[in-house]
Amino acid sequence: MKWDEFVKIAKELPEVEESTSYGRPAIKVRGKFMAGYNPNEKAFVLRIANVEEQDFLCEMAPELFYITPHYKGYPALMMRPGKLTKKEARGRLEKAWRLQAPRSVIKAHDSQS
Repeated sequence: MKWDEFVKIAKELPEVEESTSYGRPAIKVRGKFMAGYNPNEKAFVLRIANVEEQDFLCEMAPELFYITPHYKGYPALMMRPGKLTKKEARGRLEKAWRLQAPRSVIKAHDSQS
């Protein structure tokens, strides 16, 4: 999956915008980081709930998820774009969105679904 496709999926969610984080492409909801692109790793970086989820996902699907020392101990995860399906991207982005979006935005979205 290419970054543009990933962004397009993310923008299906309310108040999502393209931005930057530390000079790199990022996806945010109301200014809060959801996901980004790491050009050094050629990978997507995804905001997750906690470090336990990081360990779990890396163990369960190492072909898709991994972590670098830079992100160890931080609630984020690396994803290999070549292994990422649209369905998986949509689900992971929605989880990241729910972690970062204001409750009022989530509530409005859920009431329309």
